[in-house]
Amino acid sequence: MKVVTFSLGCKVNKYESDSICEDFKKQGYEVSDKLEWADIYIINTCAVTSEAEKKSRQMIARCKKFNPDAKIYVCGCASQKNPSQFDEKGVFLVKGVAGKQKLIEELQTKGKKMDTLPTGYEKMTFSSQSRTRAYLKIQDGCNNFCTYCIIPYLRGRSRSRDVDDIIKEVSNLPDEVKEIVLVGINVADFKINGEKALIGLLEKLDGFDKRIRLGSIEDGIIDESFVKRLSKLKNFCPHFHLSLQSGSDEVLKRMNRHYTASQFANSVEIIRKYFPLAGITTDVIVGFPGEGEKEFCETVEFIKNVNFTSLHIFPYSKREGTVAFKMQDTSVEVKKNRVKTLQELNTILFDEFLKKNNNLSVLIEENEKGFLVGHSMNFIKVYLKSSKNFVGDIVNVKIKEKFLDGVLGVSI
Repeated sequence: MKVVTFSLGCKVNKYESDSICEDFKKQGYEVSDKLEWADIYIINTCAVTSEAEKKSRQMIARCKKFNPDAKIYVCGCASQKNPSQFDEKGVFLVKGVAGKQKLIEELQTKGKKMDTLPTGYEKMTFSSQSRTRAYLKIQDGCNNFCTYCIIPYLRGRSRSRDVDDIIKEVSNLPDEVKEIVLVGINVADFKINGEKALIGLLEKLDGFDKRIRLGSIEDGIIDESFVKRLSKLKNFCPHFHLSLQSGSDEVLKRMNRHYTASQFANSVEIIRKYFPLAGITTDVIVGFPGEGEKEFCETVEFIKNVNFTSLHIFPYSKREGTVAFKMQDTSVEVKKNRVKTLQELNTILFDEFLKKNNNLSVLIEENEKGFLVGHSMNFIKVYLKSSKNFVGDIVNVKIKEKFLDGVLGVSI
């Protein structure tokens, strides 16, 4: 029998789906993460926005087009938030966030089976990842409770994975994996014995012959000591995705973000002191309740001054169950205009960053439309024309010009 697992949303979901695949593979099933014909579909859903929930529901219909008789199992954040939204979709079993690793034991269970959210980290099967880049989940849950975010209510409180278990998984990764990306709901909150310990984990992982990359992190972890220790790691990729959300202190307060704009800017200064060519990307929410023109202009000016590499821009999306849900929303038209303004600025920022980079060390990950494609250590996407198949290799590349969503280069 064939099983397809399909993930929506974050890299944590992707890691968990890979683990589910491994469980089925060990029981003799044919497995795939591509949307194609199968006997069983497992949809790992997302609820970070209402659009993500909608896509989670739509995925069921897409699976049924491949095989109307397939059994469909739904798990993840969207089903944790509202399991009933899948009632009329012909789903065999609906689970939430917890207990995903037990899916293979519950193939005959029909209806809803919502496990209690764990207070400790739930272990999952190591997946035999054969990609050049592997995700490594080190943490789950979040204690921040930003007023716009539903995820802490769905994923539960922050909990960290055992260090020995992390090291064991990295030790089991095949040689083909040249880079590991540390992921979690709040990676910066990784702890050992109740104390923040992300830098200590990174120092342990630096002993492996693999590049190390951080997923999204919170500004609060950045200080002189942390970044100085990072700069001494031989395998660390200097790409920092720091979630800003707004450059206005008043908006940050309403969001319940635990920093000011000046504190965030100071963190970026520290990073650039040790990593002058670091890729520094961020998330920005526009049109948050109460964001007037003055506050939006503060965000625009802040982004210009910090000079990010690139922006991930989101119009504010109301989420029932959050504090901000009861706040007065901003009009759709205003959000669209502000998104457009930041998109134009984003193009300028990315072009300026590319001018500072000439030669790059690039991990080639795949063939795509006749090009070899990979990422530099500071996370520039590179397209390469070559008669040699460099997939899985780290190649020195000279940038020629901007190309598609990255740059065109030649191997040197």
